[in-house]
Amino acid sequence: MTTPATPPPPPYPAPASVPAGEPVSAVPVRPPGLGDAVAAEWTKIRSVRSTMWTLGVMVLLLLGVGLLTAVTLRVAESDLGGEPVLSLGFFGVLLGSICVITLGVLTMASEYSTGLIRTTLAACPGRGRVLIAKSIVFFLLSFTVTTVTAGVVGVLQTAILDAESPSGGEWLRVTVGVGLYIALLGLLSLALGTIVRHSAGAITIMIAVVLLPLVMAMFMFTPTLTSVRQALFEYSIPSQLAALYDTAMTLPGPSGWESVAIIAGVTAVALCGAFVSLDRRDV
Repeated sequence: MTTPATPPPPPYPAPASVPAGEPVSAVPVRPPGLGDAVAAEWTKIRSVRSTMWTLGVMVLLLLGVGLLTAVTLRVAESDLGGEPVLSLGFFGVLLGSICVITLGVLTMASEYSTGLIRTTLAACPGRGRVLIAKSIVFFLLSFTVTTVTAGVVGVLQTAILDAESPSGGEWLRVTVGVGLYIALLGLLSLALGTIVRHSAGAITIMIAVVLLPLVMAMFMFTPTLTSVRQALFEYSIPSQLAALYDTAMTLPGPSGWESVAIIAGVTAVALCGAFVSLDRRDV
């Protein structure tokens, strides 16, 4: 008489908490971590058209405005009037910052308008983890694109005008410094999009933050408002960005890397507010 063969044990024993007879997945399950959230956010940001359009337009603005200015000066045989050659990239970066602001707002606010935020938070219930993952992915992407493009523009401008090679400190400010400033400005927009939860409204507010202080200062003619007018000029975003380029627009206020420290502090406060808003409000 043949003894029946003993069936092999299952590859993964059932947990003690699972009742007998319940089906058990053969694939081990683990809670999602920050790395999983970062991978998911990277997949989302590189899959949507808004990323390609906003960053693509920003690159075109940086290259187009910077090179057009250099070629115009070369054709007209004009000198820079004492200005450093790298300062020619300032206007392209100022215009391109609007694209980064737009992408920063859309990175979060668009999920509220489409309802995708419910799916995101269902897959990753840790709301703080979602905000951190979005911030990491957006910051690294915008910093890399801005830094590389600003460096390419600076090299081409120097070659076109056959100018004296800038110092290492100047190159560091207009590449890494400008990249950090624009990426932090985009993070500020992401935080505002989290708080406002409306794409058009948050973009409008951010454009006002960039341009309104200068516009207001231009109309403050009375002597009693002189100190306010000077502060608006010195601490406006265009003036702080110009300080990194060391242009003639630089006023006796924050200079160089101080501008990056200021925008980093403001962005940190805004991200704390975004975390509180995301954690305490319904989606």
